[in-house]
Amino acid sequence: MKNINTKALILKSVSIGFVLCFLFSMLDFDAKSNNISDSILRLHILANSDSAEDQNLKLAVRDEVSKYCSSLFADVSEKSRAKKIISQHMNEIVEIARKEVYNKGYDYDVKGELVNMYFTNRTYENITLPAGFYDAVRITVGSGNGHNWWCVMFPPICVGACDKIGELSDVLDPDEVNMVSDNKYCCKFKIYEVYQNFVNKIDKEE
Repeated sequence: MKNINTKALILKSVSIGFVLCFLFSMLDFDAKSNNISDSILRLHILANSDSAEDQNLKLAVRDEVSKYCSSLFADVSEKSRAKKIISQHMNEIVEIARKEVYNKGYDYDVKGELVNMYFTNRTYENITLPAGFYDAVRITVGSGNGHNWWCVMFPPICVGACDKIGELSDVLDPDEVNMVSDNKYCCKFKIYEVYQNFVNKIDKEE
């Protein structure tokens, strides 16, 4: 009986230790994830619908907006500065998107805004960003009822950047760059997303 109680106590102690280690590791992961979201400006484009034509139009708008915005960020090294530049040029960004829509033969309205919004885990080529709240330039084409598209606007890696990881290393530390570019973090990203959803649900209920 005594031997059984000893084994149960050891198992309980090991379990508690495992849980504590996991929680501490998640705290570190949470801190790094928050710094990633604080350092990056995303581009979020909502298509008019899920038709092939509207989805292709969404990508055409993406290309034109990305090219214009990347030219604005030459010599910019901080997201706060990038956000200020975007705010100053939002009318031009919307006009560029609207012009592309009209050039493609559509008369959809186009809206643009700088928002802070929640994203689930998202992968863009070889980069995976953790779930969380990110600042984003949101372009809505027409009704905005179609599937969305996103990428990283700052640092500018949406279109044309050959070394996307190199661009991110300008605003993230080596551990954070490793997080977003290494597939071994896939499971942790999923667990972190569940945690984020739980925290967001509690915040909404308060």
